Amino acid sequence: MAGKKQFDVGIALDAAMVQFWRAGYADTSLDDLSRTTGLNRSSIYSSFGDKDALYLRCLDHYAARYGNEYDQALSCASEEPLQAVRAFFEVTLRRIADPDVPDGCLVARTVMAAPVLSPTIAARAIEALDLQRARLRTALRGTRLTEGEADDFAVHMTAVNQSLAVMSKARASREQLRAVVDISTSALSHALRARG
Repeated sequence: MAGKKQFDVGIALDAAMVQFWRAGYADTSLDDLSRTTGLNRSSIYSSFGDKDALYLRCLDHYAARYGNEYDQALSCASEEPLQAVRAFFEVTLRRIADPDVPDGCLVARTVMAAPVLSPTIAARAIEALDLQRARLRTALRGTRLTEGEADDFAVHMTAVNQSLAVMSKARASREQLRAVVDISTSALSHALRARG
C-alpha cells in the first residue's frame, strides 16, 4: 500500500524483547520501546497492543526461540541422556556468552518481578518455567530413571538452568558456570549407573 510505512515485525519484536530483557518491565517506558524498535507509539499500539500485550509477545518470542534449541538438544535423550542434558545446558551457556543479548534470562527476570507485574504476565512466565520442566521430564522419562527420579531431575535441572542465568548476571566466570553443569550431569550419571 502506498503511503503506509512497512516494518519487519520480527525485528521490532526482537528489539522490544532485548529492551525488556535488559531493563525489565517496570523500567522500560513506551519511549524506550519506541527508540529501540524505531516505531512511534501509535505503531506500537496498532501492531502489538499495549505494553502488557507487547511484553507477553516478547515472552512468547523468547520462549519459542530458545525452546526450539532446547528441544533439539534433548532429542537424543533416550539414547544418550548425558549428552542430551549437556547439550541442553549448552544452549543456556551459548546464550549467556552471546554479546548480542543481555546477561541472564528474560523468563527468570520476569518471575523474580512477578509481585509487581500483572497476573497475566506473571502466569505466562511461570508457564514458561513449567514448560522447561516438562520438556526435561519428558526427555528423562525415556531413560533408565524411574518416573520419580526423572521428575526430580527435571525440577533440579530447571532450577540449575535458571541459576546459570542469574549467576551470569553476577559475573560468574565461564569456568564456574561449567562447574555447575558438571556437578549436575555427574549426579545424573551416577543415578543412571545405579539403574544399570
